[in-house]
Amino acid sequence: MVLVLLAGAGGVAPQAARAEQPLRWGADASADVPYTFHDPNDQSRLTGFEYDLMQSLGEHLGKSLQFVQNDWDGLIPGLQRGLYEMVICGIEITPEHAEGIDFSVPYYVTSERIVVRRNGPALSTLEALDGHVIGTMKATQAERILANHPQAQVRTYDEETNVFMDLVNGRTDAVLIDGPIAQYYGATNPDLQVVGEPIGTVSYGIAFAKGKNAALREQVNTALTAMKKDGSLHRILVRWNLWTPQTAAWAEDASTPAIEPTSWNDYVAALHGSSGWHAKVARYASFLPLLAKGAVLTLLVSLCAMVLAVGLGLTLALLRLYGPAPLATLSSLYVEIVRGTPLLIQILLIFYGLPQCGLNLTPFVAGVLALGLNYAAYEAENYRAGLQSVARGQMEAALALNMTHVQALRYVVVPQAFRLVMPVMTNDFISLLKDSSLVSVITLTELTQTYIRLSSTYFDYFGTGLMVGGAYLLLGLPFVRLARMAEKKLSQPHIRRR
Repeated sequence: MVLVLLAGAGGVAPQAARAEQPLRWGADASADVPYTFHDPNDQSRLTGFEYDLMQSLGEHLGKSLQFVQNDWDGLIPGLQRGLYEMVICGIEITPEHAEGIDFSVPYYVTSERIVVRRNGPALSTLEALDGHVIGTMKATQAERILANHPQAQVRTYDEETNVFMDLVNGRTDAVLIDGPIAQYYGATNPDLQVVGEPIGTVSYGIAFAKGKNAALREQVNTALTAMKKDGSLHRILVRWNLWTPQTAAWAEDASTPAIEPTSWNDYVAALHGSSGWHAKVARYASFLPLLAKGAVLTLLVSLCAMVLAVGLGLTLALLRLYGPAPLATLSSLYVEIVRGTPLLIQILLIFYGLPQCGLNLTPFVAGVLALGLNYAAYEAENYRAGLQSVARGQMEAALALNMTHVQALRYVVVPQAFRLVMPVMTNDFISLLKDSSLVSVITLTELTQTYIRLSSTYFDYFGTGLMVGGAYLLLGLPFVRLARMAEKKLSQPHIRRR
């Protein structure tokens, strides 16, 4: 409760302090090439054509901008929650999207492209996709286009890398996806190729919370228009090799500035520059600081959540067994409700739902609270089973020794029950450690989010996955050892000496 109150108080900033803060913009940089992503040559540095666009936009606005990382599914809820003032992440301007958010004027226009395997079926038109398994991103214009081709079997994905990995591995026959993604994921892979003519028109816009920040949206529109006229947008797109005839027609700009696609060349060089086991070992070694940072956050969230789960779980179990009838009923109701709803829903409800009730928690506190409250329900049942396993005569003997009911519970019953449930507690902590990966949906970059980011950047799921799996294993082993030592210590009076 102290954490909640502190976080709630910290969520309200003075108006003067807010005025001095930079404009915040949200994006998912974990796997979002070529929009906003971490530089393969330097994981601490952000890059991408949208990232460069936002830097130029800040200069045109005369304001400093601050990047805020969020998971793709949490970008719009975070916008409505007030985590940032705008979102730029390749969001398509469509009537469906416009019902929930406000858009700026378009900052880029592209089309859908078909990507196939070089040794696969020759599918270069929409009609040719009928009868085949086609992959695409969920909730995109490409998915809506494929919906008009019922004979095509469509598979939708959350991450671009998964779309193309399934294509490479033969799980799908083709991919229909936005032009920039097709170029950076398809054209850079020697096993794939972009085929056919551009399909349709896709417009990207900067998103704002519905009905809010109208003045800022107008300023952004003015700045984007100025960037089109003064060539700033043209130069950015040329550097990323994203200036196309379709883009030129939209921008009404037929000029050809003498600019090399340096950003595109750097990305391709970083992706294919070095090979061999020496290069891989060096790359994996460069991952260690990022994995260590993610491991520290994972461990901190898990420990704080487990402390909350143990304390609240024991309280719930005692109330259910020994408390007055109303509290026992409320305890049972809490356990059933929490166990009957998914942990992910609880995390999203606490982080995105509570602000609507006036309680604005930080991501860390929200993650700890959600994990702790969830696991408290399971711990309560474990402790209830442990308390009921203690012989009734133990309580009667304690009362006969002139102990109060509370003293009997504290000094006799609970310690014995704790010894019985120690192995189960250890197992629950290991489970909580792994379930902490779910807090990545509320902007916390722990081990799992770090894995997604690294594997999608280098298309290396195997080696990076082994490293992250090893990190989880190393985090859990010391606590398993400590639990065994504590269990052995507590069970000494019950072990026959030899």
